Amino acid sequence: MAGRSVSSSPSGEIPDKPARSTRSGHAVPAKRVARSASSRNGAPSGSHRVARSASSGAHTAHESGRTARSVASGAARTPPKTATAGVDSHAERPAATPRSRRKRASVRSVFAAAGKAVARRRSAKQARTQVRKPRIVEERTGATSPGVFVDANNLPSEDVVAKTLQETAGAIGVATRPKVVDFVARQKEQRKANTRRIAARVAVACAALATVVALVWLLFFSPVLRLESNNISASGANEWVSNGQIMAIAKRQAGKSLLLVSDGAVEQQLSQIPGVSSATAEKKFPNGLHVSVTAQRPAAMLKEPSGSTLTAVDSKARKLNAVNGSAQSVQGIPVIEVDNVGKALSRRAVQSALVILDALPESMRNAIVKVQANTQDSITTQLDNGISIVWGDDSDLKLKMAIVDKIMNDPNVIGDKKQINVSATARPIIK
Repeated sequence: MAGRSVSSSPSGEIPDKPARSTRSGHAVPAKRVARSASSRNGAPSGSHRVARSASSGAHTAHESGRTARSVASGAARTPPKTATAGVDSHAERPAATPRSRRKRASVRSVFAAAGKAVARRRSAKQARTQVRKPRIVEERTGATSPGVFVDANNLPSEDVVAKTLQETAGAIGVATRPKVVDFVARQKEQRKANTRRIAARVAVACAALATVVALVWLLFFSPVLRLESNNISASGANEWVSNGQIMAIAKRQAGKSLLLVSDGAVEQQLSQIPGVSSATAEKKFPNGLHVSVTAQRPAAMLKEPSGSTLTAVDSKARKLNAVNGSAQSVQGIPVIEVDNVGKALSRRAVQSALVILDALPESMRNAIVKVQANTQDSITTQLDNGISIVWGDDSDLKLKMAIVDKIMNDPNVIGDKKQINVSATARPIIK
């Protein structure tokens, strides 16, 4: 390690031949060598270089630095050898002795051991880093049975950093820079999107409203479902209930949509016609209507003494129409003689007589030749066989009819009697 030393001459003079450094291979003046040795407190050049190497090793490894400093300090504390008598203080040190060479060899071995220790620690650290490296989430581990040892290193885990780098990696595996958001542009886009959304909603609402309006016009105001008067038909009319009366009521619905025509209202209006017992209305889509009525026969014919005209009335004391007394259609209908038709229909006796006559069977109605309704409790009908039946009023009419039928059909009971009084159903009287 140390340069070649110059031996002193017997005369004490320093030769002019310069010393040569073993490290660089160049000649070194003797004065520079002596100055260097004197500045280091007389320490050998080899010890100085060992100390410098140890100090530099302290910067590379922490553990080896302590060892190098201890060696350097030990070398520095070694007392310098005395120079040969007669040699100047600027002359070189004598040549290295076997002891100094052994000391340098021991220093080299110490540094070699420190370097090996540092290498071993680095390899151990790398091994620990490889062992502790977390597994990727996608790795699957097999299911273990109960009681089997589970290795924690094989459990699935998630490396967030690795996953983030993998997701943000570019085409060549290099992490790409996240996209920078322009908030002003983003707000403009948001406003445009809101405007388009509102416009779409308004358009949908307008389209829905237009559809509803068109549908309402089509169903209720268009000619598609409009009821035409020439498409109205009627049935069930007779000589007592004319077809004109039925059509007059049905044509009131003409011009309306069939959806607005009420079947119940039409049937109620038809039922109010005198002589109509029931009525039905049926819609014929798209623009037709058919009505049918059941016309009842007149309950009786009212005859005034001053004329030959008969007025047909129903069981509700409503006028049907007026016919000639000699018409064939009045045959089999009981006749009630009254002073005035209008006044007679308002009397309670005539109203009760009409209810009784309407409830009688056709066989008995055809046999009636005269009806007397002087009071409401003395209504009497006279048959063509000469038997008179006193009904009283129209209460318990079914029971009275049953009593009269039993008496008249039993010759042992009726005998030659000419009057049956059932005004008191508990005690009928036969005379």
